[in-house]
Order: sequence, then C-alpha cells, then structure tokens
Amino acid sequence: MRRRESGFTLTELLVTATILGVLAGVALPLVKVAIQREQETALRRALRTVREAIDAYKRLADENKIEVEEGTDGYPPTLQVLVEGVKSKAAAKDGKSEAEKVVKFLRRVPVDPMTKSTDWGLRSSQDPPEATIWGEQNVYDIYTKSRRTALDGTKVRDW
Repeated sequence: MRRRESGFTLTELLVTATILGVLAGVALPLVKVAIQREQETALRRALRTVREAIDAYKRLADENKIEVEEGTDGYPPTLQVLVEGVKSKAAAKDGKSEAEKVVKFLRRVPVDPMTKSTDWGLRSSQDPPEATIWGEQNVYDIYTKSRRTALDGTKVRDW
C-alpha cells in the first residue's frame, strides 16, 4: 500500500500562480491611478497655497500696508519674499518691535509633487499669456514644470 505524501501538486501550484498573476495584473493599474490622483490632489493644494499667498501680498500692497519694490505692480518679486516676509508700514508707525514689522505669507515654498522640487514655473504680470520664460519683474502666478497629462486629460502645466 502506497502512503500519501503531503504537499501540493504541480497543477495546484500553477493554478495558484496564475490566479495571483491575474490579480496582480488587475491591481497594478489601480495602484498607479491612485498614486497619480494623490499627486494631482497635492499639486492642486500646493498651487492653491502659493496663489493665496500671492493674492494676500497683492491685497496688502494695494492697500499700501506693506513696503513693495518699485516696478513689481504690487506682486512679490520672488517666491522667497513670501517666505522671508516684508515690512509692515502699520507696525512701523505704531512703534512695534522689528519682529512685529515683518508680514510673512508662507512658511516655506511648497514642493511640487510632480517634479519633487521647489523649482516652480513662474509668470510675471508683464509676461504675455503664452510665455514659457519668466520675465523676472514679479511673481504673478506659478505652474508646475511637469509635462504630464492629468487623469482628466488636461496638461497639469496648464492648471
């Protein structure tokens, strides 16, 4: 009488490997889409944060509450100015300390989730709308330098 040995047959192993392969093949595209969706959400969040800081700077400049450089149209000359801050005219009149005279708009320049750097594409208010090179007069708007296409079919650079 033959004793039955424990273990799997070759057929059982092949069927199991095939099923796992099919499941992995289905899951991989879903994971890629989920990663891209998260990057796009992070990009929208970063763009919104910087654009709100630019708008806050412009609002205070238009209200003549901060010192601005000549020829900038009231927009920040660089993104770094939003981090370093600018002197407040109201605090200087009230006799407040030097630390209270600086208005900051960002803690740091956000990282572009598409390019993994803080090197954003910049637009000046004097640049033509189709310009791809920053005129360096001021920072009117920012965009990602990534050439990727978003899940909705648009170019993320155009956001």
